[in-house]
Amino acid sequence: MFRRALRSVPRHHVIRSPGNFRNFFSLTESEVQVPVPERDGCVFVDSVFPVLLGKFDLRRYFVAPQKDTLLTNLQKKLSNVKTHDLRILSVEPHPKDGGVFVKFKYKASGAEEPALNVIEESLRQEARMNGGIATWLGPRTPNVWLVKGSPWTEDIIGRSASGILKVSFEGPDVPEETLYRLFRPYGRIEEVIQPTPVPAGMQRFSTIHFNRIHSATVARNVIYGLQVPTSGGPTRLRISYASPIEAHIIRDWITNHPKIFLPILFFLLGTLTYTIFDPIRIHMVEAKLLDWFDLKEFKVYKWLRANTLERIYSKSEALPAEKQIWKEREDAERAIQAYLSDLPSTVTFVHGPQGSGKNTMIASALKSAERKSLVIDCRELSKASSDAQLVAGLAKQTGYWPIFSFLNSLNNLIDLASVGVIGQKAGLSRSVDEQLQQILDTVALALRNVSDKQHKAITKKMKAKERERPTDQLDKKKANQREESPNEKANAPPDADQKQAQKTSLTDPGRKKENEGNDIQAVEALPIVVIRNFAGKTAREDLLNGLAQWAAKLAENQIAHVIVISDNRENSKKVAKALQSKPLNFVALYDADETSALAFVQEKLHEADVDVTLSREEKTYVQRLGGRSVDLESLINKVRSGMGVKEAVEDIVNRGVGELRKNAFGDDAEDAKNFPWTRGQAWTLLNLLSRNPEVPYHQILVDYPFKGDESPLRSMEHAELITIATRDGLPTVIRPGKPVYRWVFERLVNDPIFRATQEIEFNNRLVSIAETTIQSCEEELLKLVEIGKNGPSSWLTEDPSSRRSQYLLKKMMESERKLEVLERKNAELKKTLSKLS
Repeated sequence: MFRRALRSVPRHHVIRSPGNFRNFFSLTESEVQVPVPERDGCVFVDSVFPVLLGKFDLRRYFVAPQKDTLLTNLQKKLSNVKTHDLRILSVEPHPKDGGVFVKFKYKASGAEEPALNVIEESLRQEARMNGGIATWLGPRTPNVWLVKGSPWTEDIIGRSASGILKVSFEGPDVPEETLYRLFRPYGRIEEVIQPTPVPAGMQRFSTIHFNRIHSATVARNVIYGLQVPTSGGPTRLRISYASPIEAHIIRDWITNHPKIFLPILFFLLGTLTYTIFDPIRIHMVEAKLLDWFDLKEFKVYKWLRANTLERIYSKSEALPAEKQIWKEREDAERAIQAYLSDLPSTVTFVHGPQGSGKNTMIASALKSAERKSLVIDCRELSKASSDAQLVAGLAKQTGYWPIFSFLNSLNNLIDLASVGVIGQKAGLSRSVDEQLQQILDTVALALRNVSDKQHKAITKKMKAKERERPTDQLDKKKANQREESPNEKANAPPDADQKQAQKTSLTDPGRKKENEGNDIQAVEALPIVVIRNFAGKTAREDLLNGLAQWAAKLAENQIAHVIVISDNRENSKKVAKALQSKPLNFVALYDADETSALAFVQEKLHEADVDVTLSREEKTYVQRLGGRSVDLESLINKVRSGMGVKEAVEDIVNRGVGELRKNAFGDDAEDAKNFPWTRGQAWTLLNLLSRNPEVPYHQILVDYPFKGDESPLRSMEHAELITIATRDGLPTVIRPGKPVYRWVFERLVNDPIFRATQEIEFNNRLVSIAETTIQSCEEELLKLVEIGKNGPSSWLTEDPSSRRSQYLLKKMMESERKLEVLERKNAELKKTLSKLS
C-alpha cells in the first residue's frame, strides 16, 4: 500500500526520509540565537574645553560661542565607532573641568569589563584618526577615559580645579596601595597623604597631589562615586578639589623659614628702590642743575621783572677802577678759564688764605662761562650734628630727592632683630660712607645726562645758525668758477680740482670756524662742579675722602669740570691721592698789594657815599691790614658806621689780639692742653714774627721747642695762625696767617703782663731741661770716677774716661750758666709782674 502511494506521487516532488527530518530540526535549533540585552556606559573626553582655574578666568567667554559646534562635531566623530553595536545617546559638556561626558549603549553577551575596555580603545583610536577632534584650540587628539563611577557635573563657581584631590570615604578607609592603583593611570602622583583624625560625624579623607591639574580633573570625573571593596566592606569615594593654599600657610612658612624669606624680601625691597626711586632722584638732580624749579628762570617772572622793577631801579654800571683793584686775580681767573676751555683730565685746586676772594673769582669765572654748575659747600655739611643730618645736607645741596633719613634707624633695628632670628645681619642698614657714596653716584649719572642734553641743545642751535648763514660765499665761489676760462681747465693737471678743493677747505674761514665749533660744543656741554671749603677745620674725614674720590672719578671719566676750593695747599693731599695718574692743576690766590688795597677801600667808600680823603697816616694804618679782603671789608663797614680810619684799624687789631690769645694760648692751662701745639711753641713763633715779616722754616725746626717736629707748625697753619710759603713744593718761610697778624703779634708781644707770664713759663721749661742735663752729667761723672779707679792708666796714652769727663764738665758749665741766666730773668720778670699787678 505504501508502494502504491509512492507510485502515485509525481516525480518532481521529493519526499525526505525520517533521517533527513531529524537533521532539519537539529539545524534550526542551532541557527536560532538568544536576544542580547543592551547595556549603558559612559566615557570622559578631556581637553575639549579649557580647564577653568577660577571665577575670573576669561577663557569661558571665549569658548561659549563654540560650545554647540564642538559638541556636535564630537558626537558625529564618535558615532563612527560600531564596536558592540555602540550607539551614542548624549553628549554632556563639563566646561569647568574642560571635558565632555559621552553616554552610550552597547551590546555584550559576556562580561561587562572586557567589552568596555574594547569600546574605550576603539573610541581612542577614532579620536586620533583623521586629524583628531575639534577642540577650543583647534583640531587636537584628546584622550578618552572610561568612567568607572557615577559622574557629578557640578558648576559651582567657588570651586575651581586644582592639582590636589580630596578623596572622602563613605565607609572604611581605603588603603594607600589601592588609591595609588586607582589614580596612577591618570597622571604622575606627587604625594598621597593618609587620613588624619577628624571630629565625630565627619568623613575621613585622603589627599592626593598630582603634578598636573589636567590629571587631577580627569581622575575626579572618572572615579567620582566609585565603590571600592575593602576588608571592612565596600567604600564609596567622594572626590573634590582641595585648595592649594591652606589657611595661614604663608604666615606659617615665613615663620618657619626666616633665613629664606628675609633675604628675598630685602632683595625685592632693594630692587623696588632701584627701579622706582633712583630714576626719580636722577631726574630731581637734573632739575636742580637745569633750574627747572627756579622761579627766576621762568619767562613770566623775567617779563614781569623787566617791565616792573628794572624800569624803576636801573642797574649801576661798574666803574673802571674795579678792574684795577682786582688785577692780582686776573692771572688766576685766566687759569680757571683755560681749564674750563678744554676737556677735563684732572682737578683744579684753588687755594689761598681766607678772605683772598676765591669764591668771588670762581663765581665770576662761572658767570662768564655760562654753563650749568653744581656747588657743594663742605663747611655747611660739617655743621651737621648727626649722620642723618649730614646725609640730608648733602642731598639738599645736590638736589637728591626723595631721601628717607628716618629709615636708617629703623634699618638698624631690623638688623639687630635679624641677628637674633637668623644669626646674621639682614644688610638693610648702611654706613654713612655707603649712603654718601650712593648720593654721589646718583649725582654723577645726573651730570652725565645733563651733559648729553646740553650737547644736543648746542648742536641744535648750531644747526639753526647754519640755516640762517648767508650764502654770499657760495655765490662768490660759483661766480669765480664761471669766470675761469675753458683753456685753463683743459691745461690743468688731473688732480688740480682735488687740490683746489682741499685748499678751499683749509682756507675757507667759515668752514674752519664750523670745525672749531664742533670741537668746542663737547666742552661747553659739560657741567661744572665746585667743592667749596674743602678740608675745613671741622670737616669730617669720611666726607672729604668720599668727595675726593668722586671728584677724581668725574674728571677722569670727563663727566664734568671739577674745581676744589680750599684755604690751604696742604688740603690737596686727599684729592691728589685719589687722582693718582695725573697731577692736580693748582691755582693760587694771595692777598692784594698795598696799592690795590688802598684803591679798593677808597672805591668802596665812594660807592657808599662816604667822602673820605685818606691822609698819609690813615693810609699807613690801612696798609697794616694788608690785602685781605675780609679785613678791608670790616674796615669799610666800620668807617661807614661813623668810625674813623685809625680807630677802625685799631679796633680790628685789638679784636685780633683777643682772638689770638684764645686760639693760640687758650683761656687757661687746661684749655691749652687741647691744642696740638704747646704754649712755648706758639710764643716762640709770635715773638719771632713780631720782629720779622717772615722767618726761615727749617731754622725754626732746629732749636727748642720744635726740635724737628713739623706737626705743630702744620696744625698752626691749619688753624690759620701762620702761613707756610712753598717753593717747588717744599716749605721755605713762615709768615703770619693774615697781614694784620704781624701787628697783632707785635701788640701781643709788647703786652708786659702777657709777655712776662709767657716768658716765665717758657724759661721754666728751659730751666727744667738744664737741671735734667746737669743731673744726668753728674751721674755719668760718678760712673767715670769709678771707672778711673779700677781701670789701668798711662801717661803715654790719653784716657777716654778723662776726655769724657772734660766734655761733661764743659756741658755742665754751659747748662749751669744758662740756668743762672734763666733764673735771673725769671726773677726780674716776677718783679715786673708784681709791680704791674
